[in-house]
Order: sequence, then structure tokens, then C-alpha cells
Amino acid sequence: MNVAVFKQVSKKWKGFSINNMNFSIPKGYITGFIGPNGSGKTSTIKLMMDLLQLDDGDITLFGLPHTNSDVKQRIGFVYDDLFMYEDFTIKRMKNFIAPVYKNWNEKLFHELLQRFELPYKKKLKTFSKGMKMKCSLLFALAHEPDFLVMDEPTAGLDPIFRKELLQILREIMVREGQTIFLSTHITTDLDKIADYIVMMNNGEIVLQQSMEEIKEDYHVIKGKSGLLDADIRSLFIHIEETNTGFQALFSGEPNIFAPFSEDVIVEKATLDDMMYFLIKGEKLNVATHKA
Repeated sequence: MNVAVFKQVSKKWKGFSINNMNFSIPKGYITGFIGPNGSGKTSTIKLMMDLLQLDDGDITLFGLPHTNSDVKQRIGFVYDDLFMYEDFTIKRMKNFIAPVYKNWNEKLFHELLQRFELPYKKKLKTFSKGMKMKCSLLFALAHEPDFLVMDEPTAGLDPIFRKELLQILREIMVREGQTIFLSTHITTDLDKIADYIVMMNNGEIVLQQSMEEIKEDYHVIKGKSGLLDADIRSLFIHIEETNTGFQALFSGEPNIFAPFSEDVIVEKATLDDMMYFLIKGEKLNVATHKA
């Protein structure tokens, strides 16, 4: 079952567009959303959250239109900045936010407030970047959402709090049916916790797979350029060559390179590798097509 489904979603701006986008977010898992800056990740999230209007296509959440007010009750949203009144305290913000949600859990709110070590009566403008992120997470979790959407939550945070945030997300997943959609450019975070990956570039989805499949199927192959005959080249998704050799992204059973074991190195591909090769390869393909 999927919590969110995008079908033929399109949105056009001057100089950029999302075209016929299709992907889904499975229920009960952490899905990582990756891609270079400017690829359309934040715009995609805003479309899903009904902060931007679709030009065409459909988005459903829990099987209902994403504009449905009941659906919004089931979503917690953590943006990359704190969109709250900076002159307010957490106490005053709670008086505004809590009545909006039918499932507001006051006990959980105070448990999280204590865990995050946030001051209840200090103005938000005095908060550090990490404190503001904790504040966003506090309000997003206190109404016990079924679906937590996070847009670059670890951007600009120190490694200690990033590690703490990942631990919090792992604990959230203990709750049955909880789903997290996490957009980030720090792919090492997703290597540790993600179940599925959606990769976006230039307004299009270029990959959607489980982390299990990615870890099993994708490898970086390194070797001497002399090995690259036409048959070998055809095996790779993208090849990068230098004067001394090549490195390439390969999907499939790496044992086929066993006969070349003395001349090639086979490594598991990281998400950084995946993004580098797939997106660089896509740029080259676009350039070649235009030429």
C-alpha cells in the first residue's frame, strides 16, 4: 500500500518544469528523496502539501485527493526553516497550533519538549538553527501524524544533532504504520536509515528503488581504459574515462567481471555514487540529444 501517489503530475514555471511525474511513497517505510540543488525536490513537496497548485495530473494521500482537509490532519511537515512567529514562545505557538489538530497529544508534546531540551518560554528568534529544527519537529510530531514529510531537515546542522535526529526517526518507525518522506542532499544519512530511494533531476524522477535493491544491484567498476571494448561499454549505465583508466556505474551481477579480476576493482555503489553517475550521465545524454 502507498501513502502518496503522484500520477502524471506537471507544473511549469518560467525556465523550469516538472513533467508527467510518476512515483509513489510506500506505507510504513522511510523513503529518501535525493537530487542536486534545483532539481525540483522542494517544489515537489510543496505540490504534495498543496502549497503549490498542479497544472496537470493527480496526487493522492491515503487514497484521497491531496487537497482533502482530513488528509492534512494526518501529516506532519518539517521544512528546512522555522515558519513560525519569531517573537512568539513555544508556549504561545502551541496555543495557536494545538487546536488545529484533532489528535493533538499534550503528554507527547511535553515529553518531546523535555527530550529536545527546548525552552518553553523563550522567544523563537533566540533559537539556534538546531533548536529551530527541533521546534519544527516538536510540533510536527505532537499530533501523532501517520505521514511525516521532511524537507532538508539536516541542512546546516552539526553532526551531533544530525545523528540525534536520525535516532529519533528510527524510534518513530517503531510505531506501526508510520511513514517518513525525507528530502536531503546528505546521502550518507539515508545510507543508514532509508528503506526506499527516489532520485530527482531537472524536474524528472530518474530512479525509484528500495535500498536493498540498490545495495545488491549497483556497483562501481574501476579499471584500465584498454578493457573498454564495445561489448564492455554496453554493460555500463555511465562511464567516466581519464588518461589512466575508467570508472563506471554498473547494475547487475558483478561476477561477470570475474575474468578481469586482476584488471578491475568492483565496489558497492553508495548513494553519492548513484547520484553522481546517474545525473552526470543524464546531462551528457541530454547534451548529446540536443546536439
